Amino acid sequence: MQQLLSFFFLANGHNIFAWLTPVIAVVCLAAGVAGGVLVYKLNRDKKIGTATAEANSIVEKGKAEAKALKKEAILEAREETHKLKSEHERQVRERNQELNKQEQKLSAREDALDKREEMMLKKFDQLDTQQKHLSSQQSELAKRQNEIDKASEKITAELERVASLTKDEAKQILIDQITADARKDAASIVRKIETEARENGEAKAKEIVSLAIQRCASDQVSETTITTIPLPNDEMKGRLIGREGRNIRALENATGVELIIDDTPEVVILSGFDPVRRQIARITIEKLITDGRIHPARIEEMVEKVKRDMEITIKDAGEAASFDSGVFGLHPEIIKLLGRLKFRTSYGQNVLRHSIETSYIAGIMAAELGLDVNLAKRGALLHDIGKAVDQEVEGTHMQIGADLAKKYKESKEVVNCIMSHHGDVEPMTVEAIIVAAADAVSGARPGARRESIENYVKRLEKLEEIANSFNGVQKSYAVQAGREIRIIVKPEVVNDETTVLLAKDIAKKI
Repeated sequence: MQQLLSFFFLANGHNIFAWLTPVIAVVCLAAGVAGGVLVYKLNRDKKIGTATAEANSIVEKGKAEAKALKKEAILEAREETHKLKSEHERQVRERNQELNKQEQKLSAREDALDKREEMMLKKFDQLDTQQKHLSSQQSELAKRQNEIDKASEKITAELERVASLTKDEAKQILIDQITADARKDAASIVRKIETEARENGEAKAKEIVSLAIQRCASDQVSETTITTIPLPNDEMKGRLIGREGRNIRALENATGVELIIDDTPEVVILSGFDPVRRQIARITIEKLITDGRIHPARIEEMVEKVKRDMEITIKDAGEAASFDSGVFGLHPEIIKLLGRLKFRTSYGQNVLRHSIETSYIAGIMAAELGLDVNLAKRGALLHDIGKAVDQEVEGTHMQIGADLAKKYKESKEVVNCIMSHHGDVEPMTVEAIIVAAADAVSGARPGARRESIENYVKRLEKLEEIANSFNGVQKSYAVQAGREIRIIVKPEVVNDETTVLLAKDIAKKI
């Protein structure tokens, strides 16, 4: 075998070397590839380690930043919570202060009413004493009156005998005598009726307390509707008019209010029956003056914006009135109608403030008399609700208000309070009478309403002139803004009995 191999190598020596060369080359290539793969793996492992380290660093950095952001967000949330809590506490403190002031005012009024009630009770005692004294005097006067009657009969008989009178003259004398006797008898009957009514102690006491409450007066600022708008200069007046009057026509068409631009410098006058429209026009013009852009398109846009704002204002005013007067559960449309009264005045008195004040007074009176306080306050708050739309609907504001109350499901007692507060309809409940009295108190107190001084003075003079025209009146004074007349009589002409008839005659003539 060894010989055979030696022969093979000798015979093919050059072929063997030729065959080994590519083998060596392949082996070298394989060794190179293996080395390259090994180097690649080492580099890859190194890069993977570096990337892993960087990734871990980024993760740690992200966690640190997340913790910082979380801490900052917590601090900001705590700070915001502290601010909200502080603001809430401030509002609560202010509300509590306001409530304390209201409670102090109510306590003061209650003390004053208690004192007045004590005075009334003392006067009752004095009246009882005087009544007993008057009863004894009346008995004595009755005896004297009998003597006078007998003497008068004798004198009449003597006159008929002595005097030569015609039939008509005698008839006239007889008529005068009968008239005088009838008036005297009527006065006696009236005094008897009043005496019987006075004996009904509780009813009379309630009446006196009501009268005492009616004398109370509360503070209120008399508001007026602004119908003139000041302008910064006369150039602005020309811009409001616009080319060929297009701006003023656009304003009038959009608001329904007439604009009067006369020769008065730097003033524009608004004319319209609807106070809400007039208010919308006033605010629109003021905003246009401030904005400076005045043209028809801008005017229409501004009017629509003001109308939307006005609806919110009206609703807020109605809700505030309901809250202030303590009347809840009103229909949303009733709330809006109440808000419209903010822009309505009567003799210079704001109707919404008047309604709230009437509700206060009616509630106090009902509480003093042991009646339904909620009904009295609700009827008083809504008694002038018809004035919110009386420019748009025909009829008196009482009838309009009653129709609105029925429409929005108010009770028949509240409807009657609205209908009867001016005496056009008979009141069904005592609360309706209280609403009418509270309305009179709010409107008649000094400073509540205003009118021209000339008409005011003429009315007072006419009232005093009517009173002075009666026989036996010495002086008369019109007080309480002309809602009351105080009369001083001549005692030798008018006695205690005939004063009742005199007062009725004067009231009838007025």
